[in-house]
Amino acid sequence: MSNPKFLSTSVAAFLVYGRPPMVFAGMVCAISVMLDHNPFVYYSGVIFLLAAMILDLIDGWFAVRFRPHAKLAHLADRIMDKVVYAMVFPMVSVGMMWRYQFLPESADFRLEMLHVVFVFVLCVAVLMRDNFAHFMRNFSLRKGDEEEMKEVTRLRTIVAAPVGVILYIHAFYVPGGPDSSLYSWMSWLGAIPIQQLFFLEILYLIINFGSIAGYCRKYGTACLDDLCLNDEILRRRILAVFPNALTVMNALMGVLAILFAYRGRVQEAYLILLGAGFFDKIDGAVARKLGLTTPLPSAKPNKYNITLGGVLDDISDTVSFCIAPATIFYILMGRVPDESIQALPYGWIAILYVTLGISRLIFFILDQNSIPGFFKGIPVPGAALLVAAPFIMLSKALDSNSSEVVFWSQFCFTLMIIAAILMISFPLRYMHIGRLMSRNRKFLFLTIALILGFAFTPYFGHVALGYLTLYVFSPLYTWKISPDIAAKEQPQTPSTTS
Repeated sequence: MSNPKFLSTSVAAFLVYGRPPMVFAGMVCAISVMLDHNPFVYYSGVIFLLAAMILDLIDGWFAVRFRPHAKLAHLADRIMDKVVYAMVFPMVSVGMMWRYQFLPESADFRLEMLHVVFVFVLCVAVLMRDNFAHFMRNFSLRKGDEEEMKEVTRLRTIVAAPVGVILYIHAFYVPGGPDSSLYSWMSWLGAIPIQQLFFLEILYLIINFGSIAGYCRKYGTACLDDLCLNDEILRRRILAVFPNALTVMNALMGVLAILFAYRGRVQEAYLILLGAGFFDKIDGAVARKLGLTTPLPSAKPNKYNITLGGVLDDISDTVSFCIAPATIFYILMGRVPDESIQALPYGWIAILYVTLGISRLIFFILDQNSIPGFFKGIPVPGAALLVAAPFIMLSKALDSNSSEVVFWSQFCFTLMIIAAILMISFPLRYMHIGRLMSRNRKFLFLTIALILGFAFTPYFGHVALGYLTLYVFSPLYTWKISPDIAAKEQPQTPSTTS
C-alpha cells in the first residue's frame, strides 16, 4: 500500500513544484528570442509554457483527489501561482514592447502602442491582485476564519494560464519555425487581431476585479471591524471606494471609446460604451448593496441629496454618455466627403447633444418628485447607445466608400436631434433597464445572447439600433407598470403561506 501512496505523493509534488522551472525555461527562451530571433528557441519556449499550463490546470485537482487533507499542498500551490505569475506577466509585458519595434509599416502603430500599455496595466493588476489576496487571506486567518479550499471557485487561476500562454505566443512570435500543426496554430495566434486580444484581456481583467470583490466579500467584514473600531463614518468612507472605483471605470471607458473611434474602430468603441453602461449599472447596485445610499441617523438633512459619489457618477456619465457620443459623431461627420453633409451644422448639433445631456443630469439631481424605478425622459446611457448604433453603419460605409454614406450621415444627424430632445422630454417615463435585467433573468439572458451573437458580425449595429428603438417606444407599454414593481432589483419569489 505504501508504493501507490508514495507514487501519488511524488506525482502531486511534481505537478505543484514542476511549473516554476518550466516557466523559467520559457523566460530564458524568450530572452534568447529577443536577442537572436531564433524560431526554434521560440518554439521550445512555447512548449515549456504549454506544459506548465497543463500542470497548472490539473495540479489542484490531483492534490485534492489524492491528498485531500494536505493543507500544505494548497499553500504550496498558491505560492507557486505567485511565482509563476511574477515571471509570466512581466515577461509578456516586455515581449509586447519588443514586438512593437518590429511591426510592419502597414500596422496601426497607435493601436499597437495602446495594446502595449494595456498589457502593462494588466500585468500590474494581476500582481496587485495577488498581493491583495495574500493580505486579506492572512488577516482573516489570524482572526480565526477558515481558509477557502475549493479549487472550483478559482476561476481566475483557471483562466490565467491560457491567457499567459496566448500572450506569450503573440508577443514573441518568430516566423519560419518547424513545419508542424502545432507551429501552424502558434502562427495563427501570433497574427491574431489586436481587437480579439483586447477582448480576451479585458475579460481577464474583469475576472481579476471579480476575484478582488470575492475576497472583499469573504474576508472584508473582519478587516473593517478591526480597522474602523465601530466608526461608522470611516467604515462608509472605506466602502465607498468600491462603487466610486466602478464609476471611474465608467469614465475611462468613455475616453477609451473616443480613442478607438478616432482610430476608425467604431464597432469596438460601441462595445466599450456598452462596458461603460455595465459599470454605470453595477456601481449603483454595489452602493445600495453596501448600504451607502441610506443616510446615517446623525447625518444632517440634505435637501437635494447631493453626495460625492453622486457627483462623481454624473461626471462619469457626462464623459461616457454625453461627450463621447458627441465627439464620435463629430469625428465621423467630418470624414464624410459629400458637400451637402459638410453644409450641415453637425458641430452645433454635437454641442446641443452635450448641453441637453448635462441639463438632463442636473435635472435628475434636483428633481424632488422622482418616480421609483423610472426615469423622466430617456436616460443618458440609453440615448448614447441609441445614437451610437448607426455610427457603426456610417463608419463601415465610409471605409468601403459606399453610396450609403449620405443616407447614414443624414440618419445620424437626425437621430442626434431626436435623442437630445428625448433626454429632456420629462413627461415620458422610461423604465430602469438595468433593474429590469436584474429582476427578469430571461430578459437579461436575451440581451447577453444578442450581444454575444452579433458583436463580431456585420449586423451588430442594426441589431443594436433595433433594440434601442424598442426602448424608445417602451413608455407606450411600461406606463402601466407600478413603480413598486419597477424599483425592485431582485427576481420575485412566490410567497408561501403556513
